[in-house]
Amino acid sequence: MTQEKIRELISQMTLEEKAGMCSGEDFWHTKAVERLGIPKSMVSDGPHGLRKQDAMSDHLGVNESIKAVCFPAGCGAAASFNRELLEDMGKTLGNECQAEGVSVILGPAINIKRSPLCGRNFEYYSEDPLLATQMAGALIKGVQSKHVGTSIKHFFANNQETRRMSSTSEMDERTMREIYLAAFEGAIAKEKPWTVMCSYNRINGVYAAENKMALTDILRGEWGFDGYVVSDWGAVNRRVSDLEAGLDLEMPSSGGENDKLIVEAVSNGTLSESVLDTAVERILNIIYRFVENRDESAVFDRDADHEKARKIAEETVVLLKNQEILPIPKTKKVAFIGKYAKQPRYQGGGSSHINSHKVTSAVEAAYGLYNVTYAEGFRDDVDQTEDALLQEAIEIAEQADVAVVFAGLPDAFESEGFDRNHMRMPECQNELIQKISEVQPNIVVVLHNGSPVEMPWENKVKGIIEAYLGGQAIGGAVVDIIFGNINPSGRLPETFPLQLEDNPSFLYYIGEGDVVEYREGIFVGYRYYDKKKMPVLFPFGHGLSYTDFAYSRLRVSKEHILDTETLKVTVDVTNTGDMAGKEVIQLYVAEKESAVIRPEKELRDFTKVKLEPGETKTVEFELTSRAFAYWNTQIHNWYVETGEFDILIGKSSRDIVLSKTVEVKGTTKLQVKYTLDTTFGDIMKDERAVEILQPLMKLDIFADDKEEGVAAAAISKEMREAMIKYMPIRGAVSFGGDCTLDELQSLLDQLNE
Repeated sequence: MTQEKIRELISQMTLEEKAGMCSGEDFWHTKAVERLGIPKSMVSDGPHGLRKQDAMSDHLGVNESIKAVCFPAGCGAAASFNRELLEDMGKTLGNECQAEGVSVILGPAINIKRSPLCGRNFEYYSEDPLLATQMAGALIKGVQSKHVGTSIKHFFANNQETRRMSSTSEMDERTMREIYLAAFEGAIAKEKPWTVMCSYNRINGVYAAENKMALTDILRGEWGFDGYVVSDWGAVNRRVSDLEAGLDLEMPSSGGENDKLIVEAVSNGTLSESVLDTAVERILNIIYRFVENRDESAVFDRDADHEKARKIAEETVVLLKNQEILPIPKTKKVAFIGKYAKQPRYQGGGSSHINSHKVTSAVEAAYGLYNVTYAEGFRDDVDQTEDALLQEAIEIAEQADVAVVFAGLPDAFESEGFDRNHMRMPECQNELIQKISEVQPNIVVVLHNGSPVEMPWENKVKGIIEAYLGGQAIGGAVVDIIFGNINPSGRLPETFPLQLEDNPSFLYYIGEGDVVEYREGIFVGYRYYDKKKMPVLFPFGHGLSYTDFAYSRLRVSKEHILDTETLKVTVDVTNTGDMAGKEVIQLYVAEKESAVIRPEKELRDFTKVKLEPGETKTVEFELTSRAFAYWNTQIHNWYVETGEFDILIGKSSRDIVLSKTVEVKGTTKLQVKYTLDTTFGDIMKDERAVEILQPLMKLDIFADDKEEGVAAAAISKEMREAMIKYMPIRGAVSFGGDCTLDELQSLLDQLNE
């Protein structure tokens, strides 16, 4: 429907009808206006699967939803490092929505993984904003290609579950822009999701729902968002203020209470009706975008989508460790141990929970194909070792050639609504692995978890597979990888620290009362660990393969560029092994010297390629000014310093295999205001300033006379240089400069002109 026709519809609506359009009819539908032919529209949870419920159901999934297909959760999806894969997953989800009449699917969820403790990390993508925004953008592109909307969430700084509806995320401007907004920026600006869901929390004291800076100035003004903003379920606090800030649709229904407040505000003149009209126009635009592109022929083929989920899961599995034990030869006698081998934990709890139409376990996938025995090993509903289960597991492990232990985190340890208290696995599982290691040297651990865990047994096992929460077909994908039918190609989208205390947010996470200070600033995840040169269990971007890849011939299009130019980077990648595989090539950028504190390196691009044995492919990247920039709080914009930058090609943030240096010249000039407190060192960086303030350079302290005797011992060359560099120019009056303060100020005034 055209903008003109939508506005004509709005002109025929009563004030009450317009106010009513700005809140839900129930949990999942917008309101209809039958007399004008305006239909209601259905939205549904679904970052990794369609969780369609009836009108009387609830947001957190206590009640039943339709039978659907659970794809890998965000933690696993991001581990694929494969945009095309996520786009294909999005197309499948979009088709399912068309078949079920769902206009908007509520996802993806891409809040930054600030701490391993966040209970909702399993839904989120990464600790790195570029990886998060690129993968989310791919999913959005896929879903919306089927004329179904997405609702990217939770905008923004929703990085913990504790007090999520009242806490305030306190952060500086640079941290906000470089990390927490950047995770959303690329996906929104490029792929234009139909809707954005605001978060529950406050940002620097202002609730996200009434944060005009976020919802209007940045989202619409800077990024060009043209859909509607919907509240997280129950996030509305002051309806009229929220509407003015840019929150269009309140979900779920408020039973008409907040609609009355809008009508009252317009009636008494405290709210402009044009603000209400704009919100209604945004909502109707999305409603009709779906209605007019409804695909009545779409079919939800659950079995076919189950197989699609399996193919996607194959690329989300990360091989963390392999000491010549994987893949396991098909003739070996293998013991599958652990409850998750038969009943995999493949998704998280809460609003994203899918009512899967079927689930494939590792035991089921291996049945009849391999020589596999099974023992339960532990129960996941209690963290207590049961002697009978433990003894059975030890016995079959002892009799096997290889023991594969399926372990991880139970639902009670991580879910929406609460945060973890620690980074440990259940002690009964740790004990199980320890006891098996005493009788069986050949152990592989398969982890089912949505966030990093400590691994006290890491040096006692030969192989570790991170399966994350890989969706309902994860069992088949894991078995194919264990026995070598599939070559693992996932990479960690987050750092696994050795212990929780190593995490940069450890001292401040959860906060004090409702105040959560992001004191670590931009140093989230690998940005912190790499800068500190701190040992980690497994670094960001890490992942092994059953084949080997060699990198060569790193080239850049220019070695000297302006920040207005694009730099092309190419590198050759060769499969030097004897098995076909997919490799993730990661490009990081590091500034050699900077006037501000910056990370050691930052991920600026990545790609994934498939290579046959002996095959070589040339991979190309394009870097714009953003790859070299930081957020400058003086100009409130991205800024590139003139200087040298290293272009780094790596297999992880800790495994850099090639590098090349380029010089980038920044074209934005920062306005500098010189004062009596400006140091000589800062003055000397400015040629014009040095010229104008030349009279000051005659100070006694600038004399290069060599001291003798005691003086020489007291005043070294290094001391003299440091004293000059860090002395405010007002020191000229005290150290023999032939000028007064007034004359000095006159020179400064001339310089500042």
